[in-house]
Amino acid sequence: MARKLQADEWLFGATVALALFGVIMVYSASAIVAAGENHTQYFYVARQGLWTLIGLAAMLAGMRFDYGRLRSPAIAYGLLALSVVLLVGVFAFSPVNGARRWIRFAGFSMQPSEIAKLSLAIFLARFLERRAGREADFWRTFVPSVAVTGLLALLVVAEPDLGTALMLAVVCTVVLFTAGAQLRHMALAAAPALMGLAGLLIFVPFRMRRMTAFLDPWADPQGTSYQVVQSLLAVGSGGVHGLGFTEGRQKMFFLPFAHSDFIFAVVGEELGLFGALAVVALFGLFLWRGMRAALRAPDRFGTLLGMGIVTGIVAQALFNMSVVLAMLPTKGIPLPFISYGGSSLVPTLFAVGVVLNISQHASASHGSALAPVFEGGSPAAPARRAAATQPRPSGVSTMRSLLRGEARG
Repeated sequence: MARKLQADEWLFGATVALALFGVIMVYSASAIVAAGENHTQYFYVARQGLWTLIGLAAMLAGMRFDYGRLRSPAIAYGLLALSVVLLVGVFAFSPVNGARRWIRFAGFSMQPSEIAKLSLAIFLARFLERRAGREADFWRTFVPSVAVTGLLALLVVAEPDLGTALMLAVVCTVVLFTAGAQLRHMALAAAPALMGLAGLLIFVPFRMRRMTAFLDPWADPQGTSYQVVQSLLAVGSGGVHGLGFTEGRQKMFFLPFAHSDFIFAVVGEELGLFGALAVVALFGLFLWRGMRAALRAPDRFGTLLGMGIVTGIVAQALFNMSVVLAMLPTKGIPLPFISYGGSSLVPTLFAVGVVLNISQHASASHGSALAPVFEGGSPAAPARRAAATQPRPSGVSTMRSLLRGEARG
């Protein structure tokens, strides 16, 4: 019987630390707002704590669920079809803050775009695994991958939610690159995509106002630039050491969405530069160990799936922090693991569980050999053995060069 490997402890620890830190910061950022809304000060943190427990349970389930089962057509295509249906279904509900991003039922709400990110990663991993050796085929490999991504992205843009649509594009780009897609094909697709992005920024009035506010935040500090100015004031007032936990001032009805999309500003104000850098370091650890697990996966499917999941989470974190620091135009997108809301937290933690499951099956030879480690009696073992005989994604060599120093250890 083959050896059973443990899940990556560093990846597990970084994820749990970020999730628990999120509960703590949601309390600090939301207590005054909750009281102002005639709730108890624990209203939001109690919900966040519940969603965190559910999410951690989902992560443990993802760890025990053999990731090889996800290559099943019923799961890969079924989840993709469900995502499309839900993304269309959001338009049957009334808008919230001018956007239709949620499906609400019996007091609960869900954001289908979060499911779409995971379903896209699974679809691309399965599709590109089956196209091994034919990555250069433009019409049969590259175009279908981009078409599916484009469909999901267009539905998300229509909500409107340009930020999440960009995350879908980033996931597709990284997975295609890892699989060995031709760079000229990717450049060919980038040209119309960038033109479309420019059109969405220039010809949509509210996005153009945000772009103007990004270029000169202090031109209209009480109007279009209000949110980003308040965010910068929060981060700037924190200094190096911060004002102290729960001592932040901008969350007192000055900074909108302080406990959700702009919670990183509260971190900077209360915990200072050191606290903000600690969060960045945890995401850096998450990126390193997540990529490491993906690149050591015993099969092509595991590598591509792991890269897609890790890329989506880290890219979203970087996007959120960049918005808070006025390095990108203002866009409502949550900080993974930390921002308030179960719609993002639970699917994200389950996805991390899948990556941890991949790490359990990683090759014991630090990625130098392709022979997978199998568990006796696993229903997915035959599929994994067959997949292991396929050529590795050609983009993996480039990715592994980033980890070469660690791999020698």
